[in-house]
Amino acid sequence: MTGPTRSPLRAALLALIAVSLLVLGGGLAVLLGIGGSGTSTPTTDSVDAGFSRDMSRHHLQGVEMANLVAERSEDPEVESLGFDISATQTNQAGRMQGWLALWGLPISGGETMAWMTSEGHGGHDMGGMDTGAGALMPGMATTEELAELRSLSGTAFDIEFLRLMIRHHQGGFGMAEDAAEHADVQAVRDLARSIAQSQGVETQTMTDMLTARGGTPLPAP
Repeated sequence: MTGPTRSPLRAALLALIAVSLLVLGGGLAVLLGIGGSGTSTPTTDSVDAGFSRDMSRHHLQGVEMANLVAERSEDPEVESLGFDISATQTNQAGRMQGWLALWGLPISGGETMAWMTSEGHGGHDMGGMDTGAGALMPGMATTEELAELRSLSGTAFDIEFLRLMIRHHQGGFGMAEDAAEHADVQAVRDLARSIAQSQGVETQTMTDMLTARGGTPLPAP
């Protein structure tokens, strides 16, 4: 009977860590030297700014899903995964939003993924896709999918969480690779490369976890 008392505490801890890491992330942007004298300030339609806007929003949906784990899952391995994703992506989103603030640019708005090169879009068919401000990016869960996830618990939650998070990671991979190749600011390139590498490994780990729990992945975005 420890679950009902443990979960609210874990959820509260995750919320506290999320706020702390967002603040810390913005501070790290200064420590990393973004916008220093040797670097020209990115414009709002640059790869650096576009990636920072879009990936931070993409990440924050991942954090939203990961924060449900503490209340909905009873699986220690899934709980550990959810905690790691929430902490890591909150920190990274804070760094990217901190950069935008230092550059004097808005943290939202603009045409989604317009900064990406044609090869960066990869296999994503952008022709019929809504790319207006606030549009869902590849891999992001819909409102209906998030509502369904919130309604589940136990193993059913674990399976759906893993399915959605695998697709979420797959959807962000192309953005990270494109920014790692084409961003002008070294710190942005380094973070993008780190995201691509770590999420590639995490996707394989989650796929193995999903298979072990009797689930199958969603179609790749």
